[in-house]
Amino acid sequence: MEENGQDKGANSDRSIAFARIFWHGGTPFDAWLNATSTQVAQVLLTFPYSFAQLGLASGIFFQLFYGLMGCWTCYMITALYADYRRMKEKQNVSFANHSIQWYEILDGLLGYWWMVAGLFFNVVLLFCTATIQIVACGSTVYYINDSLDKRTWTIIFGACCLITVLIPTVHNYRILSFTGILMTTFTAWYLTIASAIHGQVPDVKHGRPKSLVQYFTGATNILYAFGGHAITVEILDAMWKPRKYKVVYLYAILYIFTLTLPSAITMYWAFGETMLHNSNAFAVLPKTKYRDAAVVLMLMHQFIEFGLIALPIYLIWEKFLGLHQSKYFLIRALARIPVVLAIWFVALMIPFFGPINSAVGSLLVTFSVYIIPSAAYMVYFKASANRKDASEKPPFWIPSWTAIYILNVFIILWVLVVGFGFGVWASITNLAKQIHTFGIFAKCYQCPSKTAH
Repeated sequence: MEENGQDKGANSDRSIAFARIFWHGGTPFDAWLNATSTQVAQVLLTFPYSFAQLGLASGIFFQLFYGLMGCWTCYMITALYADYRRMKEKQNVSFANHSIQWYEILDGLLGYWWMVAGLFFNVVLLFCTATIQIVACGSTVYYINDSLDKRTWTIIFGACCLITVLIPTVHNYRILSFTGILMTTFTAWYLTIASAIHGQVPDVKHGRPKSLVQYFTGATNILYAFGGHAITVEILDAMWKPRKYKVVYLYAILYIFTLTLPSAITMYWAFGETMLHNSNAFAVLPKTKYRDAAVVLMLMHQFIEFGLIALPIYLIWEKFLGLHQSKYFLIRALARIPVVLAIWFVALMIPFFGPINSAVGSLLVTFSVYIIPSAAYMVYFKASANRKDASEKPPFWIPSWTAIYILNVFIILWVLVVGFGFGVWASITNLAKQIHTFGIFAKCYQCPSKTAH
């Protein structure tokens, strides 16, 4: 009996050790994994398309500019989260079985209408981004197996995404995010090396942007790409020490630059304006075992990113149904299924990989992850008492609170004019053109003529 008990104890210890290593993570490294994995996946394949729309100099500028701007607005969210959590802990509120989300922070610090704005823009943004992941899966797998059209592949991968309802929180993405980063790193360097070996196509052109519509569509796609901090609060809340996240996110963006810049620059050098007609980078590269491997790995990462992007919607839906704190996770998992079905339906209806990224960026990313965090920070810290008691003081390289306000006002005005104003006009014009050309529920968007819709 004693030996049997010891065996059970040893098995239990091994199970706990396994869970700590692979399943339940809250370290800064886990946060870096989740932030990096969420930030870059399928959008990597659209950057050569954006460079063809923008030109080389503008493409590089907008990547660096929006990446660093994203780091700053992520810092705004981190500071507001810290004050909200401290306020609730003073009120003896326990978050043991509760995941804090962005709309709750806005409600607690600024009131009802801020909560409504944050909830609307974040939910719609995450819903559309999750939709893009399914669309991208159908578009990407087509390049290794065109026996099925893209719509059929979208149906198949939409069904696969139902599995993500079984992953409880961001805590449980450690091994998935780690493998996702490895997969996208391979894909990024495959694009770089393969296009360099391929060399320039005959009569390659690297001209100026063809139109303002194309230019601002490309810029808005990059704005969308660096708007991955829409799930910042969920990642923060999964950390043991959330205050470190502002630095973690900067490291994530710096690593992402090592993937996006070399691949986009090299592909644009090799294929030039050919990319204007190919929003998916795989479309122009010859079929080889390395390309097939990159496709498979990218598909796997897109599945992982779908789960991370959809998770905040799952949590909001659970709270709406009153199931979020249920001790029976299977009930919560079953309740999440309608969310996946709704995303799946929209992916089938508007399967325009590339153009839809820009539309989402201009309409939703602009407000959700740039304007609202910057404005909320200024409104909340307008009160001198809040500035005095702030959990996150201005960084050492910012001379005063006034300098923060000046920077935030610049971000808001830039995003309103360039991202939202010109971006909405350009991206909606481009998306409407795609819908007019291919129709909704397109069977095979941007496919060869033998399978075209």
